[in-house]
Amino acid sequence: MEQIEREEHQDVHHGHVPEEPKNQSNKFKAGFVKLYKRLGQFSYLEIVGVVAIAILVFDQFFAFSITVTRKPLLQKMLGYQTQIQNLPPQLSTSGAPLAPSKPAAPQGAPADPALLAQILPSAGVELPVVWGDLGQQMVKAGVIDQQKFTALYAQRGGLSAEDSKMLTAGGNGKITITTQNSGTILNLLWALGLGNKNSILETGEMQDPKYGGAAKFASTGGWTLATGNTMDHYSKHMFIRLTAGQQQMVEEVSKNIYRPCCGNSTHFPDCNHGMAMLGLLELMASQGLSKADMYKYALAVNSYWFPDNYLTIASYFKSKGTDWSKVDPQVVLSAQYSSGQGYQKLLQQAQPQQAPQSKGGCGV
Repeated sequence: MEQIEREEHQDVHHGHVPEEPKNQSNKFKAGFVKLYKRLGQFSYLEIVGVVAIAILVFDQFFAFSITVTRKPLLQKMLGYQTQIQNLPPQLSTSGAPLAPSKPAAPQGAPADPALLAQILPSAGVELPVVWGDLGQQMVKAGVIDQQKFTALYAQRGGLSAEDSKMLTAGGNGKITITTQNSGTILNLLWALGLGNKNSILETGEMQDPKYGGAAKFASTGGWTLATGNTMDHYSKHMFIRLTAGQQQMVEEVSKNIYRPCCGNSTHFPDCNHGMAMLGLLELMASQGLSKADMYKYALAVNSYWFPDNYLTIASYFKSKGTDWSKVDPQVVLSAQYSSGQGYQKLLQQAQPQQAPQSKGGCGV
């Protein structure tokens, strides 16, 4: 015992360390060789079967996926590029209409006060057309269900006295559109454009068979404030009578007026803004406005419906040295600036502006 203790004491004293196990990498190599020899005893099919079973067992406990994408160099070699296509109006696979969706826009800067006063005058813009008893006519015909309409606005604080008169009474004078009533004007004109008989609705793009019928658009199926079936009122009522010359003017102008919520002109009114603008064009043409004035007031109305967009467009023209009062309304309303696609291109060169009160989407 003393000898053992003396030997241990000497080992420690001289810094002797007991021998470590063999290098771990050698163990792995030996183990691999051993496994390889054992696998050699099995056929290829047996090995594949064992691996497949192992994968199935592993899959029961873990979720994994493999994604393969082209890297930029390979994309260039293959000539690959991202393409933006003009899509048809939005239709639902279930048959229910979908409102055109606005592409997400960058967060806007507070609007320039001077531009705000030009684009959205606080006193509003008086349109040179008399409303008369059109609201009363539409309620009587059922294009507007008065109970549904007033119930909708009861949830929004109620109709003003002026708006209520436009809906239910005659004797109305010229329309003044403001930030406060622009939504109500939109819905009244939407009903007018949808219900008034016009060849644009009967033979134009709305009836193209590739879209499956006029009933499937946001401007038709989305109008839920009618009495009965909305399509029973589609281009069925003679609220406004146009001469051949006036109809030709509406046809021409409607093809040149776009809206930032989608890529179609007013001649293809697949959403509420398009249908409402069609109603306004019919109203203006019937009361003797020139084409120049139709564009002028169409731009004023579009600006109240899409304030952020037109403040941004005005800011862009200002940066190029052109005052808004000098800009041709027909140019601004063209696809280059007022279509959804055109506006998105503009945002690559312009700082987006944000109005104090931005408007909603394509529903009632």
